[in-house]
Amino acid sequence: GMRQCWICFATEEDDAGASWTQPCNCRGTTKWVHQGCLQQWVDEKQRESRDKKVACPQCKTEYIIFFPQANRIVLVLDQVDALVYKMCPFFAAGIMVGSLYWTAVTYGAVTVMQVTGQEGAMDVMDRVEPAVLLTALPTIPVALIVLKMIHWEDSLLVFLRKTSPSLPILNYFLPAPVVNESGTATEVPVTEGMGATRVFTGALLLPTIASVCGNMFFSSIPSSVQRTLL
Repeated sequence: GMRQCWICFATEEDDAGASWTQPCNCRGTTKWVHQGCLQQWVDEKQRESRDKKVACPQCKTEYIIFFPQANRIVLVLDQVDALVYKMCPFFAAGIMVGSLYWTAVTYGAVTVMQVTGQEGAMDVMDRVEPAVLLTALPTIPVALIVLKMIHWEDSLLVFLRKTSPSLPILNYFLPAPVVNESGTATEVPVTEGMGATRVFTGALLLPTIASVCGNMFFSSIPSSVQRTLL
């Protein structure tokens, strides 16, 4: 019978000059296929990986594919492309970590200038080794965030309540216990649970807020560090 390509469904009359092949164990009308159609179909199946096995969709016969010997330049380019593909996640992670590190260094330097003043900060940085600066400055934002996550107010309140019997004057400053429906008194915590965004923002803005408030309310104090701490 007349040959018909099972991929494009064209017959011998439609394209008399096309080359035909019988690549599998199919019989009947599905055993013939255009050589070009089959190559294009295999290329689409192996788009993600050239090592992917391709089989006939009808009889499930696996195609044995021979690739022509590539030029050395092409082989080198393929190896470079594969290496770059594998290294891209590591490069991206390195860029991300480097960006976070230098952002932390910059924030630490700005914080030191806000707390000690520009002249004091430059004097400190000139006297300290660069390696120490590059190690210490990034720890400033990390320390602020960690300290913000610790509810030290609650611990201090518990300590004061335990010592209040010996110092009755503290009862005037401590919050009174809340009586619930059962008639028992419960202590009121000083702090409530905070979200990650609030902790992060509050910790990083703390030096700036402290510096601004110190300059506004304690401008008569000559020391920039004392103004910020107050």
